[in-house]
Amino acid sequence: MIFKSKYPDIKIPQAGVYQYVTSNPNKIPDGKVIYVDGVTRKSYTFGEFKHETKKFAAGLQDKLEFKRGDVLAIVSPNHIDYPIVLLGTIAAGGKVTTANPIYETTKLSCQLIDSGASFLIVHPEILEAAIEASIDAKIPASRVLLFGDKEIKGYKPYRSVLINERVIEPVYYTPEEAKSTTAYLTYSSGTTGKRKGIKITHTNMVARLTQENSMERNLGPHSIIMPVLPLCNVWGSIILHMTLMLGATAIIHSNFSVGTICESIQTFKINRIYATPPIILSLVNDPSAQQFDLSSVDMIKCGGAPLSDQSEKKFYNMFKIPILQGYGLTETGAVILFPDTMKNTVPGIISLNGLLNEWSIKQLFLIGSVGNLLPNMKAKILSDDCHELGCNEPGELWVYGPNVMKSYVNDKVGTDSAIDKDGFFNTGDIAFVDEQGYYFIVDRNKEFIKGLGFHVAPSELESILLTHAAVSDAAVIGYYSEKEATELPTAYVTIKNVYKQSRALAEEIQSFVDEKVLPYKRLRGGILFIDKIPKNASGKILRRLLKESLNNNMKK
Repeated sequence: MIFKSKYPDIKIPQAGVYQYVTSNPNKIPDGKVIYVDGVTRKSYTFGEFKHETKKFAAGLQDKLEFKRGDVLAIVSPNHIDYPIVLLGTIAAGGKVTTANPIYETTKLSCQLIDSGASFLIVHPEILEAAIEASIDAKIPASRVLLFGDKEIKGYKPYRSVLINERVIEPVYYTPEEAKSTTAYLTYSSGTTGKRKGIKITHTNMVARLTQENSMERNLGPHSIIMPVLPLCNVWGSIILHMTLMLGATAIIHSNFSVGTICESIQTFKINRIYATPPIILSLVNDPSAQQFDLSSVDMIKCGGAPLSDQSEKKFYNMFKIPILQGYGLTETGAVILFPDTMKNTVPGIISLNGLLNEWSIKQLFLIGSVGNLLPNMKAKILSDDCHELGCNEPGELWVYGPNVMKSYVNDKVGTDSAIDKDGFFNTGDIAFVDEQGYYFIVDRNKEFIKGLGFHVAPSELESILLTHAAVSDAAVIGYYSEKEATELPTAYVTIKNVYKQSRALAEEIQSFVDEKVLPYKRLRGGILFIDKIPKNASGKILRRLLKESLNNNMKK
């Protein structure tokens, strides 16, 4: 059975990314401030942004012999010039790959080589790693430039090299070119396996922005927003583009400390925040946050990883700010499911997780996201033997739409296994859809623990663990026992400072969970203490690292 979005289809402009985001549907004047550095107060108006990006594009062509189709890599924490470099490259007809600034040399080298990057704009703080990676990727030193205004070790600021008086007319794309031409090469988080490069075309990005714009009823030129998340990921990139489309003002920070976030909200009267679960938890756990006036914020959009129901309720009780969570993947251009804010069970909280404890199907404990498909999208739910399922039947979620990636980078096998002959993309997540078109995410298929003939969702056990008084964080993985010939649910837990690690505490926590679940879900692999659960910047648990650690320990 094919499920369609409950929203009517919308018209997707057949244009290149640059033309679309500068089309100015809200008729904002060139003097409207669009981007502001939250610390230095440096800013760009709409007119300055267009002028600077066109000069950047001209400089690439004139000074570095940049050609249409070339790949430029950005390696930097959030920076006020990030959107200039990002969209200036697009204006020159190039492709952009954005790398996480925390990557060590090896990971960065892999991305530069895999993406085919031949130009690099880097933040001075991470220049050393970038130099080594650029050498590995055979990028000439003359094509490695810096953010900021200082020359370091012979590497020059991009502004001193590229920004001159000449401007160009941004490269134009026909509808067919926009559909087939890659604009961005983004990379997956790699929480369960090797990171994958993802080709996002101009049409993919324009479609995603159009879908987002159709769902946003309260944002416009009057809005002041703040992305408290890395601009290097696909969601951060979308927010930068969306700001231009709406004519809003975005406050850009590289420092995500509680003090910086709260001070910015109070100073700039920010009314929309985009954040990840770790940011929400830091605000909840830091008493200083309550000393600031955060009343200007009308909503926080949270993504990247699930935020627990308990954390969401605690945040709302403290700050009276609603949180909306969405579900999506890098391959789908970030969020593809949004909740219907009329279907709430928790007063005042525009929530996904607030609904989940109300639902139970086939003894599945649901933890994750729920919402409606974006316009122009379709989905199907497949069983283990690839049969299409109907309403209220959990299975693997496949989605189709103009926002779904073109392909993986240099990986035809991976692409063919992820996208079927009809163009549906395999999310790898287990979900079901009800009669009203609401989707409920059960868990990651790759993360299920398969034991005793049943599938165990780690998120269910983690949710229970977090309700124990001693536990501050938890992650559950499967350990394959040769003796029992099955995977055993095993928990890593971080305990609060007032408790001490001991066998007795481990047994108490294990019993606490086991008493609340069916026999096959019990933590038969036991409880292991860890100082910190490894997670990426979005808050996703790096289960791969935990499994490697557990397997290595078991071999000793």
